[in-house]
Amino acid sequence: QLQLVESGGGLVQAGGSLRLSCAASGRTLSSFAIGWFRQAPGKEREFVGAMSWRGDSTSYADSVAGRFTISRDNAKITVYLQMNRLKPEDTAVYYCAARVLGDAHRSPDDYTYWGQGTQVTVSS
Repeated sequence: QLQLVESGGGLVQAGGSLRLSCAASGRTLSSFAIGWFRQAPGKEREFVGAMSWRGDSTSYADSVAGRFTISRDNAKITVYLQMNRLKPEDTAVYYCAARVLGDAHRSPDDYTYWGQGTQVTVSS
């Protein structure tokens, strides 16, 4: 069983930046593809971005492309979601998800493990 923990959420003004982290309890993420998703109140969970297990491929939703970047530390312990030029419509609970191996999958159905989520609120 893989337990994922997100951190780094908070309140930020429009135009600001936040960096979210996703780590696995007690192990590395070297064999896992990682996806980031978000869910705003009253809306369905939506894809934000993903990284393949090798780290050689990424994919982003059109709404965040050019503003958000996924990266992984050299020890492959933590995956990051760097969010720049944040907008009020980015307000949501952000989740990281993982699957063994795999590419930069965009569907939540492709992921096996999920974190508990971290709140991101962008004020106008």
